[in-house]
Amino acid sequence: MGVEIKESAVSDAEFEDMKRFVSDYLSASVENEDDGGRMRWYPWHSAEYRFNHILNVVALSTDIAEREGADVDVVRVASLFHDISKLEAEQEIHAEEGARVAREFLKTHGDYPESFVEQVCQVVADHSYQGSLGDVSLETQCLIEADILDKIGANGTALMLLRMGYEARTHMDAAEMVERVFERGRDASRRLESDRAQSIAHQRLKRVKWFREWLEDEVPEMEHGGELSQ
Repeated sequence: MGVEIKESAVSDAEFEDMKRFVSDYLSASVENEDDGGRMRWYPWHSAEYRFNHILNVVALSTDIAEREGADVDVVRVASLFHDISKLEAEQEIHAEEGARVAREFLKTHGDYPESFVEQVCQVVADHSYQGSLGDVSLETQCLIEADILDKIGANGTALMLLRMGYEARTHMDAAEMVERVFERGRDASRRLESDRAQSIAHQRLKRVKWFREWLEDEVPEMEHGGELSQ
């Protein structure tokens, strides 16, 4: 068996090409739907939101990978492709479909080692795993942790408040909705394994708690929830 001698590092230019492909793919997924895209009536299912989420996950997973000693190239490329099929495939199969798209792109847009391509695709395919993160590779763990973290904190709070309008709620329900963000974030963060991810989650949950307290302090008649604890 031959030994692969080409380094798997992805250049900045190559990564920018991948980003453009992912952005264009998401936009095309929406445009190709007769109804404007799966669940398009929720802005967070739009191509713009999905691409922003992907970039957030890339940044978070790269940070975690660097701190935890994972293969950074594998993690950031897998993160970039992890939700590429989110707007065209059902939730249950979007990870596998994303891996298929990633494999096709990597095999036709560069000279990446087979081992690198397969590792990236495996991480993409495994990113929806709901079990213990101790059961997956370190690179998959970094991606799953980043995916969890993007729903915690300011981004999760903004999305929940935006949802209020679709549910015909008033601003007096805001504290209750923010409390949901905190509780869901706290529950989700219990899956985190790495010290870096746990640290980020702690800071983000602390800010959500502060925001709810701020709301209740400045809007006295707002519906009050229970005591938030981490």
